Amino acid sequence: MLQANQIRAARALLGWSQGQLVEKTGLSLTTIRRMEDDKIGPERSSAGNVATVTKALESAGVVFQAHGEMVEGGPGVRLKP
Repeated sequence: MLQANQIRAARALLGWSQGQLVEKTGLSLTTIRRMEDDKIGPERSSAGNVATVTKALESAGVVFQAHGEMVEGGPGVRLKP
């Protein structure tokens, strides 16, 4: 499952602000802020909203890595080569 820190890291890799992610997804700033909050996170958001954020970031070149996938140490994020 996508984690809050992965969304923040993905935005940082792309150089996007939260506002830019709002523009790309059509979601509200409040929704994005909640999804990026470690205490709330995407797990408390709707599956549709998580899919929308994931799709927008992946379309921009982000690759999400699950726990133990490709590298040890937990979930991560990188840019496509």
